[in-house]
Amino acid sequence: MHHAGSDRPPSIKARRGAVIWLTGLSGAGKSTLAESLAHQLDELGHACYVLDGDVLRTGLNADLGFSPEDRHENIRRTGEVAALFADAGLICIAALISPYRAGRAAARLACKAGFHEVHIKADLATCEARDPKGLYRRARAGELTGFTGIDAPYEAPERPELVVETARTTLAAATGQLLEYVLEQLAHQPR
Repeated sequence: MHHAGSDRPPSIKARRGAVIWLTGLSGAGKSTLAESLAHQLDELGHACYVLDGDVLRTGLNADLGFSPEDRHENIRRTGEVAALFADAGLICIAALISPYRAGRAAARLACKAGFHEVHIKADLATCEARDPKGLYRRARAGELTGFTGIDAPYEAPERPELVVETARTTLAAATGQLLEYVLEQLAHQPR
């Protein structure tokens, strides 16, 4: 007997959500990759949402600066919001520098669904050459202090679930690598 609607994908609530946490230096390609991945997942019928660090700092985290304490709170809040999206059954793609290992570990703990740390890796020279917002130029000129990779640390992940090298690869190739990983993880998630 054929049940009505049995050929449709499960509803959002029937799916397990996940957090895909993209970390890396400014200019490594996190936001671009997050949007590209979200587009691909959407095309395949997966409900997702992008939490972009720059966007969050104009709203939810507008009251925070760039001290180590404020950076920790920025990641703490974002981790909690990402966990809520995942709990609702969405794939939440978080794109933040998130420079400290402890902050990323706390975000992982906040998430009851699958948490996947992805290092969007590009060397400092590549990121500086891209400098899409002119931040490296300003940091080198002394107009910005506490800038990650210049006068503030970036603690690269020690055991990320995935590393996507973006210095010498195309957006399509990097997105393909990320999409393949996410789809493989979703296929192995318990319902």
